[in-house]
Amino acid sequence: MLPAAVQVADPFHVVRLANQCVDETRRRVQQEVTGHRGRKTDPLYRIRKLLIMADDRLDDHARSRRQGLLAAGDPRGEVADAWTAKQAVHELYDVDDPALALDWVRELADSCTDGAYGPEIRRLGPTLRRWAAPIAAWHASRATNGPVEAINNLAKRIKRVAFGLTNWTHWRVRVLLYAGKPDWSKLATITPTPT
Repeated sequence: MLPAAVQVADPFHVVRLANQCVDETRRRVQQEVTGHRGRKTDPLYRIRKLLIMADDRLDDHARSRRQGLLAAGDPRGEVADAWTAKQAVHELYDVDDPALALDWVRELADSCTDGAYGPEIRRLGPTLRRWAAPIAAWHASRATNGPVEAINNLAKRIKRVAFGLTNWTHWRVRVLLYAGKPDWSKLATITPTPT
């Protein structure tokens, strides 16, 4: 239908994949070091949220806390490596040039497949390589499907709260009301007129 269409990888999903890599690495290292799942006193468990936050959103206290607890709970530096890879993926979206972004993704994918890294990072490398062109395409178009996903989520949530709606017209009116600022002049086009 659209022969000139280009596939674009949404930044949300790419960064989420990198965050998942960090979280899986943290859980594996936690299990290897302590022999159990994370507890509130374990260093890696205490910084689980700081690890997936972007570094530019943290203050100096949070950064030093992350570094100190990483040093205490990550003896081989595997979680730190995963965090560095995640941060590189996040910083990729600060680049404005699509060609530079494509080179960055390919170089990052190649470095992630190095045998010195953990299995989670080595799995991230081929995924980045496979999606390099759609990731770089985002830098050219800045297209995202976030608003559409938000609307779909809202519509599904309304249906779930109502325990299912059998009348499509009533459901549509309710979605428009929840979405905010409905155009009441079009109400006659939304609801059927009684006969």
